[in-house]
Amino acid sequence: TIYIIPPNKDIIINKGILLLMEPKITRGIRHPIDVFFRSLAEDQKEKAICIVLSGTGTEGTLGLQAVKAEGGFVIVQSPETATYEGMPGSAISTGMADLILPPEKMPDELLNYARQSLRVAKIRPKEVPGLPPDYLKKIFVLIREHTGNDFSDYKQSTINRRIEKRMFIHGIEKTHDYVLFLQQNRDEIRSLFKELLISVTKFFRDPEAFEALKKEIIPELLGNRLPDQPVRVWVVGCTTGEEAYSIAMLFKEYRDENLKHFDVQIFATDIDNDAIEKARAGVFPESIAVDVSPERLRRFFVKEKNNFRIKKEVREMIVFSVQNVIKDPPFSKLDLISCRNLLIYMNQKLQKKVLPVFHYGLNRDGFLFLGNSETVGEFADLFSVVDRQWKIYRRKGEFGMMQRGLDMALPAIEYAYAKGMKGETKGLEELVPKLLQKMLLDLYAPACVIVNDKLEIRYFHGRTGKYLEPAPGEARFNLIDMAREGLKPQLYRAAFEAQKQRRDVTVKNFHVKINGEIQNINLVVKPVRDVESLKGWLIVIFDEIPMPAGQARRRVSYKGKDAAKRIGELEQELKNSKESLQITIEELETSNEELKSTNEELQSSNEELQSTNEELETSREELQSLNEELGTVNSELQ
Repeated sequence: TIYIIPPNKDIIINKGILLLMEPKITRGIRHPIDVFFRSLAEDQKEKAICIVLSGTGTEGTLGLQAVKAEGGFVIVQSPETATYEGMPGSAISTGMADLILPPEKMPDELLNYARQSLRVAKIRPKEVPGLPPDYLKKIFVLIREHTGNDFSDYKQSTINRRIEKRMFIHGIEKTHDYVLFLQQNRDEIRSLFKELLISVTKFFRDPEAFEALKKEIIPELLGNRLPDQPVRVWVVGCTTGEEAYSIAMLFKEYRDENLKHFDVQIFATDIDNDAIEKARAGVFPESIAVDVSPERLRRFFVKEKNNFRIKKEVREMIVFSVQNVIKDPPFSKLDLISCRNLLIYMNQKLQKKVLPVFHYGLNRDGFLFLGNSETVGEFADLFSVVDRQWKIYRRKGEFGMMQRGLDMALPAIEYAYAKGMKGETKGLEELVPKLLQKMLLDLYAPACVIVNDKLEIRYFHGRTGKYLEPAPGEARFNLIDMAREGLKPQLYRAAFEAQKQRRDVTVKNFHVKINGEIQNINLVVKPVRDVESLKGWLIVIFDEIPMPAGQARRRVSYKGKDAAKRIGELEQELKNSKESLQITIEELETSNEELKSTNEELQSSNEELQSTNEELETSREELQSLNEELGTVNSELQ
């Protein structure tokens, strides 16, 4: 049956029924084919079949992408058989055509596809719940070997449908035969990889959601920001760039409307290199007029024949990069992450890896923007709801639950240590004695040392040899390593507590073994509060308790009651040692977490530099092409 649309009407399909609608675009060039294809994809899902035949312009290109994203079947007329090559050529350029055929060969392929689809639909509920797991694993291994990407934790139903579709196209009925076919045809592995990647994308998808982003989130991000503080945004799974450009346009509109001049850095990533190349080019078919208002088309695009090219001022806000959010380092210190309609393709296991990564990447109170069918699930402790309807969340908590265990590389640890040491101010030698002098005047100057935030001794005062001695091995000035017998546990506990709680800690009247004799002392640990650059530093005071007149220092010899008393003291020391050990374990865990975070940040920075390098390489190639064109024009003019 052939239906012809009457003038000034669009046609859609809803629950299998064709309906006439008033066109959204009342003036200029309308795009009824894209409107219909999109409604077909939404209504019929994987049962949809669309065919693009001869015609001018780019009509049908956006619509077939929607059909393909839902797992439908796409056939395009081979351009050499078409009277007008515009529509077929534009459709083929998307890389989403399942078959490119002359019209006379289309009926047989349609019938074959329909027959196989019906056969699977009949037997699946009874016998085949999905593809055999063993063969599915082999397919995943082949894809991983050739592309570096693993799809084993993606939603099984979606994966099954798309693999079956590739089998239909090649007339293969058994999964075993398809695995053999993949092993012998690398091009098919690439085609299957493309099939599994396809997702719905368009400018301002769910316009109300983007309107909420513009009215609720962007004003808060830019409201109290200083001009030298750039806004950092990460668009995950950007495909061909429409979402990233949409967000860039929103920021540009807000800046222009409020006369604010903030630097906005948008990182847009995807695992498909071809999609990233298209996104970098910033060229879209004229049928985007269905999604982009005439005002925005005039303001942000330049018309080129049958296409629209994004303007340079918007393009320069975005860095496009190939990146796998599951295994590659994330971007960090972000104000907004947009990950729309990616999580719906992942199973629970994969979502549990990705969401903590987003939490890590966001600044405190940063925002997460998800698709309409997505939520943060069990990670409500990491994100609070800002807009429940349009799935906008705010980061909460100080530290992300980093479940994805990135290996800590030695260079990252060395860098973190060097950075920490570098943080000590250059004029320290002059500053410390003055600070010490002031504090000692208040404390009557007993023997003491000043240590930095790593408990390394930076200054000695008085006779500290009774309590500290050089540690064996390579020379070092760590306070705990140099502490004499009996002093280490109490000293470590006091220093740890003083640093953690930023308060004075005093340990009164405890014994220290000095040259075979026991000496009672008071230990005082005070944080340095007067100088901000010395935050975390401590002054450690050894206050010796004088012995009563006529009483010599006790020698280490125990009998009777003294022995029982000494046993009690040893038991107390053992208890203190256990507590110190627990504190050490906690501190090591904290240090380990900090080193992981440092490693994450370093890898994130590396990822950003690689992305920028790719952008520069692309710009260089464009400039080289332009230079060649100018040379040609110059020759012609001469």
